[in-house]
Amino acid sequence: MARIPSLPFACFLVISATCLHAEVKLHPLFSDSMVLQRDMKVPIWGTATAGEKVTVEFGGQKAEATADDQGRWRVELAPFKAAVEAGDLIARATNMVTVRNVVVGDVWLAGGQSNMDSPLSSGSAAQALPEATNSLIRFFTVKKSISAEPLPEPIGKWELSTPEAAKGFSAVAYFFAREIYQSQKVPVGILRSSWGGTPIRTWMSLPSIQKEPPISSTLAEWESALAKHNEVKSQPQLQENYYKDMKDWETNVEPAFKAAKKAHPQEVAKAKAAGLPPPPNPQPARPEPEVPDPIAMPSSSKRPQTPTISYNAMIAPLVPYALKGFLWYQGEADVSKAKDYLTWFPRLIEGWRADWRQGDLPFLFVQLPGNGKDTEPMPSKGIPFMREAQASVLGLPATGMAVTADIGDEAEVHPDNKIFTGTRLAAVAREKVYGEKMVGTSPRYRAHEIQGDKVRIRFDGIGGGLMIAAPPWKPANAPAAPTDRLVGFKIGDGSSWHDAEAVIDGETVVVSSPAVHQPTAVRYGWAATPVMNLYNREGFPAAPFRTDTQ
Repeated sequence: MARIPSLPFACFLVISATCLHAEVKLHPLFSDSMVLQRDMKVPIWGTATAGEKVTVEFGGQKAEATADDQGRWRVELAPFKAAVEAGDLIARATNMVTVRNVVVGDVWLAGGQSNMDSPLSSGSAAQALPEATNSLIRFFTVKKSISAEPLPEPIGKWELSTPEAAKGFSAVAYFFAREIYQSQKVPVGILRSSWGGTPIRTWMSLPSIQKEPPISSTLAEWESALAKHNEVKSQPQLQENYYKDMKDWETNVEPAFKAAKKAHPQEVAKAKAAGLPPPPNPQPARPEPEVPDPIAMPSSSKRPQTPTISYNAMIAPLVPYALKGFLWYQGEADVSKAKDYLTWFPRLIEGWRADWRQGDLPFLFVQLPGNGKDTEPMPSKGIPFMREAQASVLGLPATGMAVTADIGDEAEVHPDNKIFTGTRLAAVAREKVYGEKMVGTSPRYRAHEIQGDKVRIRFDGIGGGLMIAAPPWKPANAPAAPTDRLVGFKIGDGSSWHDAEAVIDGETVVVSSPAVHQPTAVRYGWAATPVMNLYNREGFPAAPFRTDTQ
């Protein structure tokens, strides 16, 4: 099992100290094949000998700065227009550093968990690889790491899009970048900073959690983890004992546990065939050793779980690289915490924007696709509520949401739909960020009116009108949505819910049921993996919604 070494704050002090007597050095983001953001001031920074004068040249501009007593320097270049013709960026002090093949276009930061992390080589997305050569689409993939304190530099490098390099690119971000390049005709750079299984609180900065009123439970979790972190630093044997115990567990417990889990489905099938109750889920002979330092090492789930530690190592080092905006695809790890997400998500957005100091940088995100089965006819928790929590941030300026509830996979948390996800996210950007005269977003519930035994629903984002359509993708063996009638609507009378008859009436949908004479509420797509078929004529699915607040 790979382990991530501890990254104490002392590392930052060592890095800073070495800069006191060093040649000029650019931050790792300023390296060969990078993309600089067009149409805004461009900060360039790095390190040098304290007190040394540093000159930066690019695109006919020259800027100077003097390294401070910690050896840090920063200049700011005036805005550039997009440039597909590559140039060199030069930093001079007692030595000279040349960064080659620099273009100017749009840079997006893509963050989140496994569905953003999923590579282009996975599933049907790999069909795009043979035609993935484009020197004006470029990725900087931030290496997965964690830290107790914000780090000054990321680990990663810029890569041009080629079939070989693109195998490891984020599929969603690649399809987004390809669509933006094709529509805007400018270079596109993606800073990819994602890690499967990570909850949102790991990507939040400490100031965003401490901000008044503080998120007390999240802050308490951080403080508890910090106490354990400091204890391990003061007692190195705690970490040594953990590795020893973990090796023993992996050798003597884990193999039998894995074998039991693999055999469990067959044991369940045998019991069912014999009319017997299913055997319980396998458990290890003894629990996996508890990680002594939740900040410097992954948790027992092998992924970061502690607030701020992904942000510190994978987002903070990117500040203040000039950006066009943020892309976000995350939420699966927090499905059981939708109520908390209502607080976490806007704090993350506001925190990142505060760091970059570029105003209300566009923040575009993917609403969770379908996955899993509901255990009750009308879910009272889970993915539907997470989708609602995600959509709640659309009240913030410069936010946009790509709806994917229609193209999920009941049996797979990583649906093979990445081309649709990426292009829908790009459509949101084209409408909301680039100002194209197009509809790139989904119909969203705006208001409703109870009219006798019917409920009339009004929408925003209907574009050219509402229509019935089949989803553009579905997994094998999944039920097909009908195209002769609307499905996915439920109507309630205050005590029970019923499948509803729904018809498009102009720019509205009228919902009713013979079983409900006095309706009180309507829900649409309110399921883990809903079957839904209401779209606008531009082909975007209506977002799931509910008119009640119970």
